[in-house]
Amino acid sequence: MLSAHDLESGYGRARVLFGVSLDVGPGQLVCVMGRNGVGKTTLLDTLMGVLPATSGTVTFDGRDVARLPPHQRARLGMGYVPQGHQCFPQLSVLGNLRVTMEAAGTGKEALDEALDLFPGLKPLLRRRAGHLSGGQQQQLAIARVLVTRPRLLILDEPTEGIQPSIVQEIEEAVARLHASGLAVLLVEQYLDIAIRLADRFVILDAGRVVRTGDAAELHGEDVRRLLAV
Repeated sequence: MLSAHDLESGYGRARVLFGVSLDVGPGQLVCVMGRNGVGKTTLLDTLMGVLPATSGTVTFDGRDVARLPPHQRARLGMGYVPQGHQCFPQLSVLGNLRVTMEAAGTGKEALDEALDLFPGLKPLLRRRAGHLSGGQQQQLAIARVLVTRPRLLILDEPTEGIQPSIVQEIEEAVARLHASGLAVLLVEQYLDIAIRLADRFVILDAGRVVRTGDAAELHGEDVRRLLAV
């Protein structure tokens, strides 16, 4: 489904990614891990076209998307939830979802499915998004992408800085989406969550892939050493 090969990217003259390759197959959940500052967010931004790739290839369903802008990649079915609980703070929860639905051309069924995953948003539909807690804003950010009906969901540390009760709700939602057959590329800081959710994993260090494997290998001491601060 998604394939990146020898991907290089960065900011101005500062190169951050050095020949990164990864694959996400249909229905797979692949977890990208690594210490802070190793290039995880840069990788996701490059896969989505937020940052241009300076070298390498990105394909989605066999189509070269490396030169497409983010909105065109989204139309192909790549749904991205970046860090920062992004939403329109002056709009209501429902307004945020409706704006996204109108842009994507989806309808009430997509809205109902997203709210079924995050039922805590239902009593908050009339509340301004800017008045939500951080965890509620994160749920809204994920729901906004889900109403576009993506075929690949890309999540950048969705549990970072979130209260534990909502961390559990987000984990359960991602597990349900994965079980439904949706492909997921997840950057996750917590090893225990990755162990429970992932089919495969990729570990980055200094902008390079230093370890890949099946989820069962996440229990290994070599993996823990690579992730230790």
